[in-house]
Amino acid sequence: MREIRFALMFLMALAAAFPAASQAPQPSSDPAALLQVTPKDRVLGQTDAPITIVEYASMTCPHCAHFANDVLPELKQKWIDTGKAKLVMRPFPLDQVALRAEVLARCLPPNRYYPMIETLFKTQEKWAIAQDWRPALERTARLAGISSKEFDACLGNKGLEDEAVQSRLTASTQLDVTGTPTFFINGKKFEGPPTAQALDEVLSGLAKS
Repeated sequence: MREIRFALMFLMALAAAFPAASQAPQPSSDPAALLQVTPKDRVLGQTDAPITIVEYASMTCPHCAHFANDVLPELKQKWIDTGKAKLVMRPFPLDQVALRAEVLARCLPPNRYYPMIETLFKTQEKWAIAQDWRPALERTARLAGISSKEFDACLGNKGLEDEAVQSRLTASTQLDVTGTPTFFINGKKFEGPPTAQALDEVLSGLAKS
């Protein structure tokens, strides 16, 4: 779990940069309602799967990359591909670079979102810590078939920026999310280590109930 550093400063900077998000109507404070799947969510798996895993993640978080690269494939094979569970990844950007990468992925059609996320996490070390992140991120985008014109248009999408910022604000203030990745399984916060074994045990328990 990566703890957020300078969280208040970052939130203030985001609010100043994207005032529309901070001024937007606040969503319900009911945790159960906040964790319901919405039309804006990107769903991996069957939408009617009985178990819902909500993950708050940052594209520059190395622990999120570890989960995506090393843990998710096993869970996907056993739980998501079989229709037993679905994953909803929501943005919790830890910095401006993470915000831009998330906006890039969300700008694409829904069926291209998770393939783009997979590419970003697999190549995280090449763009997330680059001294000049934009050309590094654009090179990664080209691997996913995104043209320079499409790349520029996506990064300039202010509506998606506001949505990503609001996602973090809501999670931190109303769901007590303090780091990434943070998981909620069928509305309950998962407190254990995000390993395949630990998550499998929880999912197996829910499947039996």
